Amino acid sequence: MTNMIPKCLVPIHGKPLLEYWLKMLRDASVYPILLNLHYFADRVQRYIANSEFRDIVQTVYEKKLFGTAGTLLKNRVFFGNETLMLIHADNLSRFDVQAFIERHKKRPAGCEITMMVFKTPTPYSCGIVELDENGIVQAFYEKVPNPPSNLANGAVYILEPSIFDYLQSLNKEFIDFSTEVLPIGTMESYKKALEEFR
Repeated sequence: MTNMIPKCLVPIHGKPLLEYWLKMLRDASVYPILLNLHYFADRVQRYIANSEFRDIVQTVYEKKLFGTAGTLLKNRVFFGNETLMLIHADNLSRFDVQAFIERHKKRPAGCEITMMVFKTPTPYSCGIVELDENGIVQAFYEKVPNPPSNLANGAVYILEPSIFDYLQSLNKEFIDFSTEVLPIGTMESYKKALEEFR
């Protein structure tokens, strides 16, 4: 499927996956939105230009990918000194955006990132997190055969602007950040998305 269309435009009941994200964020007043383009960038750009979201979305194009965090760092000026939400537009997720924001506001002291987690029926296929009694991540288990739990990294984050200083301190261009929640990468996961978004 993705030989002909970028993942973020894969249709879910007649609407591009990206549209679910943009509507959910707009309805929660989480914008402006910066959308990083690479694969079939012209198609995504055309979709945005002709959509109801064109006034709240700004796009950037990366000919060479810098990794999720590398992209954040390259676009630091866009975010200014504001708290931001980082998502992957080619993942499928549905959640209460305001509840997630409220959870971030009540995070433990010293935590600069709030990570969305979810319970997965297939923990061996996900990045599993281990939390302490305060809900702070203590360990990651990336797609291991017998993970210690079924609590997975949802690859949706709220970040404090202090993250940029840390990213800058790494002194490198390519910086990876997270793993995927529910990739629309196989026909099996695509069918599951169609079932879940009825």
